[in-house]
This record gives sequence, C-alpha cells and structure tokens, in this order.
Amino acid sequence: MKEKRLKIGLFNDTFFPMVDGVVMVVDNYARRLSKFCDVVVFVPAGRSDFDDSTLPYKVVRCNSKFPVVFLDYDLPMPSSDAKFMKQLKNEQLDLVHIHSPFSIGKLGVRYAKKHNIPVIATMHSQFEQDFYRATKSKLITKSLLKGIMKVFNSCTECWAVNDEIARIFKRYGAYTLPETQNNGTDLLPYENNEEIKLLKEKYNIKNDEKVLLFIGRLTALKNIFFIADSLRLLKERGFKFKMLYVGTGTDEEKLKSHIKKLGIQDNVILTGKVIGREEISKYYKMADLFMFPSLYDASSLVQIEAASQSTPTIFLRGAATAATVTEDVNGYIAENSVDAFASKIEEIFADEAKYNTICQNAFNDLYVHWDKAVEKSYKDYLRVKTNFTGHSKVKIKKEKSSHRALKVKGV
Repeated sequence: MKEKRLKIGLFNDTFFPMVDGVVMVVDNYARRLSKFCDVVVFVPAGRSDFDDSTLPYKVVRCNSKFPVVFLDYDLPMPSSDAKFMKQLKNEQLDLVHIHSPFSIGKLGVRYAKKHNIPVIATMHSQFEQDFYRATKSKLITKSLLKGIMKVFNSCTECWAVNDEIARIFKRYGAYTLPETQNNGTDLLPYENNEEIKLLKEKYNIKNDEKVLLFIGRLTALKNIFFIADSLRLLKERGFKFKMLYVGTGTDEEKLKSHIKKLGIQDNVILTGKVIGREEISKYYKMADLFMFPSLYDASSLVQIEAASQSTPTIFLRGAATAATVTEDVNGYIAENSVDAFASKIEEIFADEAKYNTICQNAFNDLYVHWDKAVEKSYKDYLRVKTNFTGHSKVKIKKEKSSHRALKVKGV
C-alpha cells in the first residue's frame, strides 16, 4: 500500500513580493518539500501584487492587516479574514511549521493544538535587538520577548539556524535548547572563468587588486559604514583592492556620501541590485573575500552563498553569524574595531597558501545546498510526527491583543 503524502503547512508573517532572509527560507523549503509532500504556505498579502501561480506550491494569503509604524510591512490579522480562516480549516494538515512567532505564526500553533498535530518553529531572528531598537525600553522589550517565547515554548520542537542562536533563545527563555537546523543555498559552484574575466573587465578590476564583496540590503544595521571605514585604512596602508557593494537599501545615498567623504570612491563600486541567481554566483566567484561584519543578523544566507563559490567570509567576534565558522580554518573573525578589521584583511592575504586552504575548507565545510538541507528537515518532520504524543495545555492568544500592544508601544 502506498504511503500517504504528508501535508505540511508553512506559516510566516511576511512573503513575496517582499524579500528577506526568512521569506527565502520559506520559499526554498516549500519548493523542495513539494517533491515529496503536499505543501501549503500561509502568509499575508503584500503591499503590491505578486503572482502566486508562478510558484510550484499552494499559497493562501491573509488580506486583513494593519500597517506597522516605521516598518515597510503590515501585521496580518488572520482571525478577521473569514476566507483565509475557511481555507485553513479545509486543508487538513498533518504538521505545522511556523517561521514567525507573530499573528500568522500564532495561528499555526493554535491550529496544531486544535487538531492535535505537531508544530515545529524555526527561530530566525535576534528579537531582543529588534524590540529594543523599536521601543527603546528594556521593560517593554522584556515583555515582548516573554510573549514570543510563550509561542515558541508551546511548540512540539524548536529549531535554531545555528548553535549561537540556539543559545540566545535559551537565554530568552526557551524551556529546552533548540535543535540546530542550518540553512542552505540554491547556488551551484560557478565554473565559467571566462565570464569572471569579463565581469572584472566591466568594473575595471586590475590583476593585482583583491576583490572584496558585500551583498545585501544597504542599511546601517548591516554595518556597511564600518566596512567603508576599514577600507579607508586599507587604502592608507597601500593595500590594493576593489570593493563591491551589491544591493540597494534605505542607506544607499548615505553610504555614497560617506565613501566620497573618506576619499575611497575610486576603490569602491555600488553596483545596485543584481538580478538572477547565476549572475549573483559570478560575483561570489570573482570575490577574494566576503565582508560580513553584521552584529544584527542571526545566520545570513549570503555566507553560505559565498562558501558555494569557495569564497571565505570575515565576521566580527561575538556575531551570531560567525557561529558556523571555525576561526582561521574555514572563515575569519576579527575584533570589533575598524583598525582590527582592516589589519585582519591584510593578514589574510599575507599568507597565500593558508588563504587557499581556507577557501577550500569554506566550500567543503559550509556549503550546503537547499536540497540536502530540506531533505534533513523532512526526515526530522517524520521523526517529530512519529514521536508526537499530544500538546501541553499552554494557550496561545489570538493576535488582537498583541497587535494592540505593538501599536501602543510604537513597534
């Protein structure tokens, strides 16, 4: 007798056309799970149109929402959307996987409890930073953290994107240390050296210049100004380089002005947005070092993308993103100062043999394709479902009260 395909519900509070790391994780999970599961993705409607029929899985959108002050997305209110709730009711899911502890994530937990099925939560973000940045209040931050941890602690199992994020959520109040479930990338190693040569010619990169790279949103949260300040020191010390910032963002114009003020405009290129996954692979392949001094991110996909092209990443000590790296084995870690960061870059390229070994180790140790990552997750779904014995009595409130609290506190 043929085994029944699992029906998996993925729940998140953002989705296309908005693009961020969590949206990309959900999309990659859904695409690959669709090969051996029935997948339904429950997400909010965007501020602009997106054609869900282009996706190889089913999407159910919540249209009821309200705008969040100072943010570029809205908080969905699924309980106020009768059509959305009816569609969820009719799906008959076997397992729920939430990627957010807010309204749609909470709904996923409530659905799982009502139907007595397992629910898994992935912890993607350092919420304490986000809450404090928005409220400037330790007391409110503590209260908001308590609320999201109640959601996570009511799940059957929690996954963290790396070991450091697992420890951070244990500090937030997780009952048990979350399992580590690393993300992956859809990029494949790029082998066309002629195309890389043409890309270097496009940006007038000389043979004796090291190519330094940042890919992502151009926002101060990513420490992009810290990178620029370190580049000024490198230039003063006679280090030959070209730095490429790939992407767009709210602080793009400020970055341009800062680069000009530092006098490094001849060494730095802001490429704008690069379209196409193969095209983005070329940039990683061309780069000698990926620059990621962010203290904000939990575990960015870009560091795995860089490793796919045997390009190592430099992080700051203490950054959660550095948790998957073994220092001076498959990546680099610098102290949190502009001078130390610049000095570490000089040190990296002073030993060519060691650098080449670390490039290879980055590929061998850190590159994980999404096919492999999601295959592991699916096996864990089966394990969780097999061992599931029922839910605790913890109640998860509807989104209305938390929305009111967020609105009052200005988040």
